[in-house]
Amino acid sequence: MGGNAAEAHPVGFRWVVEAKQRRGATFVVVDPRFNRSASVADFYAPIRSGTDIAFLGGVINWLIANGKINWDYVKNYTNATFIVHDDFDFNEGLFSGWDKEKNAYTDKSSWNYKMDENGDAVVDPTMEDPRCVFNMMKKHYASYTPELVSTITGTPVEEFLKVCEILGTCSAHNKVATFLYALGWTQHTIGSQNIRTMAMIQLLLGNIGMPGGGVNALRGHSNIQGLTDLGLLSTNLPGYMPLPSEKQTTIDTYLSQVTPKATRPDQFNYWGNTPKFFVSMMKTFWGDKATKENGWGFDWLPKWDQMYDVLRVFELMKQGKMNGYFCQGFNPVASFPNKNKTIAALSKLKYLVVMDPLVTETSTFWKNYGESNDVDSSKIGTTVYRLPTTCFAEEDGAVVNSGRWLQWHWKAADAPGEALPDANILSGILYEVRRLYKEHGGVNPEPLMNISWKYDIPTAPHPDELAKELNGYALADIKDADGNVILKKGQLISSFAQLRDDGTTASGCWVYAGSWTEAGNQMANRDNSDPSGLGNTLGWAWAWPANRRIIYNRASADRDGKAWDKERALIFWNGKKWTGYDVPDFKADEPPGSAMNPYIMNPEGVSRLYAIDKMAEGPFPAHYEPMESPIGVNLMYPKVLNNPAVRIFEDDRKELGTMEDYPYVGTTYRLTEHFHYWTKHALLNAIAQPEQFIEMGEALAAEKGIANGDWVKVWSKRGFIKAVAVVTKRIKPLDVNGKRIHHIGIPIHWGYEGLTKQGFIANTLTPSVGDANTQTPEFKTFLVNIEKAEGGR
Repeated sequence: MGGNAAEAHPVGFRWVVEAKQRRGATFVVVDPRFNRSASVADFYAPIRSGTDIAFLGGVINWLIANGKINWDYVKNYTNATFIVHDDFDFNEGLFSGWDKEKNAYTDKSSWNYKMDENGDAVVDPTMEDPRCVFNMMKKHYASYTPELVSTITGTPVEEFLKVCEILGTCSAHNKVATFLYALGWTQHTIGSQNIRTMAMIQLLLGNIGMPGGGVNALRGHSNIQGLTDLGLLSTNLPGYMPLPSEKQTTIDTYLSQVTPKATRPDQFNYWGNTPKFFVSMMKTFWGDKATKENGWGFDWLPKWDQMYDVLRVFELMKQGKMNGYFCQGFNPVASFPNKNKTIAALSKLKYLVVMDPLVTETSTFWKNYGESNDVDSSKIGTTVYRLPTTCFAEEDGAVVNSGRWLQWHWKAADAPGEALPDANILSGILYEVRRLYKEHGGVNPEPLMNISWKYDIPTAPHPDELAKELNGYALADIKDADGNVILKKGQLISSFAQLRDDGTTASGCWVYAGSWTEAGNQMANRDNSDPSGLGNTLGWAWAWPANRRIIYNRASADRDGKAWDKERALIFWNGKKWTGYDVPDFKADEPPGSAMNPYIMNPEGVSRLYAIDKMAEGPFPAHYEPMESPIGVNLMYPKVLNNPAVRIFEDDRKELGTMEDYPYVGTTYRLTEHFHYWTKHALLNAIAQPEQFIEMGEALAAEKGIANGDWVKVWSKRGFIKAVAVVTKRIKPLDVNGKRIHHIGIPIHWGYEGLTKQGFIANTLTPSVGDANTQTPEFKTFLVNIEKAEGGR
């Protein structure tokens, strides 16, 4: 659900097929299209794009009503027993704390737990209190009945109930479900809450921390996981630490605000170690220049005043508030929403630097293929600098996959022409800027002039050096609690448990500590033996954290330390320590029955059915319509149509279409034959899928007089594209609130560069609006119209 693994992740999909064929697994697909995954599924249910929370909330309601709950797991390992703050409320689609005048949640204090005089969360082990999380959740989803779910989603009631029944069997201790999702869940204005809702289902079923369980993201790139690990989001630092805000003016203020305190007695609260992770990172950044006296260089870190995600960056660019833009490994003209806005924004820059192995539409943005308002390049003052980089096969390095595995790869070929690794280009820029600062001076020189850059060849860091730097070093002899030296000065860190907050350790990314130790490059390990038979190959590559393959695996055993499922025991207590077939996500010598709980990254020690103040829209996911709704009403909460916390700028609201003018639901997707926008440069891929097409169902094609192979025009409020029509049986109309809803499928891979036929860009059609938490654009559901193209192409 929210993914199509057979099409977009065919290598990983082999394990789904093997599970079916060898282990008798049941495979279910829920999707607007009867896609390639559905073609081999045991059961398929259609759904209207953008209504996943209505569907999943209905599953929660059904599980509770039918008692399909793993009660031992829920009572012990979730916050189901915690009491919610007295002031918390949810009324007609809005949570408490909503400010009508500011149109935002300005006060989230009521979203917390009820706390006692000691600052601990109040719990009710009996779950009789009406304000305990479980009862509040039950009340919240009581309205998500099968009939209303069907009316909203278009999923027939009997097919929805069949999915519920299949999932309900997995509440047993000896049966596990896993959920595979991809951009079909994330690319919505409620994308984060889509995933939250499914995680809640898995917690109710007791399937988190279990072998074969979890909620598993199918990443769009092999190294997207690495991107988030290393803090490349605008307000993140490496290792998922937040970048300081402008209100956090000292390191003490910052650390006191971002380091959580345990909210139940004796909880482990591993994020309590944040000062150790942060100081070690700062020593990596600025080396000897970072001292206790200067707050470890805290003043040299940038401080954010607002989110600088790509939605905001291009808005600022469009307003003429940016002079230049470095575009590294990104093709926003093709991959960012509302292509016409993107091109208009790039046209206002003084300079654009594109670092990429290939010619991209962004590097030639002025071409603006196919639009009636083609950009007049004579009126553009933007100077474009193209810096050719290597691709992954032309350098050593690691990729981090969905399972958090860091897998080392080796250089296969030299780069052509003048192409250089990204690190070399960035190092060269750093040294040139430093030279200019020395010769001419400049504003705020310390962050650049003090940065630590101790590589054998400063302008050409080797991937080995970078990997070891991320892992970390001892800057002095490191001793244990008994005074024994466990690491000598200069040695590589072997565990994040060795990190210190006194400046004696350095680690660029604490979750990577242990990936390259004195024993060698752990990421290069290639032992695929699996003594457990559970798919846990601990000798293959290295997984963060600590080479642990299943996070929160303590939850795979009961309170007494016995595996819930003895046939698939992952870790267990042997009387002296935790052992088994994975690295325990727990203190190895902490006996069962202690107050410490499995979810050590949460200050309450348990998982969250109720998310307190972490989500922008509220602690419980709620159904909201897409920003462009094909029915124009939220049948669940009629007074609140869309996500109230949605990420959108006022000018972009004017670019939203209505169902009267644009009656059909457009959705983008990927094909097996192409990888994003890269492989249109490869001849064999271009031959396999040479040009853009539009997929539509037979019923809609008949209504519009369109035949297979006809040229069609598809347009939204933002612009239009033309392409060949592919009429299929894979997309059926759905009955939604008495209205017939049609979907139109739009693959994303083509543009006006490469060896494929020059054509339109799919994201000409998509709106500039994003998820309230991640700002991920809403590519999977928007409104369009379609007609047969006059005169063909």
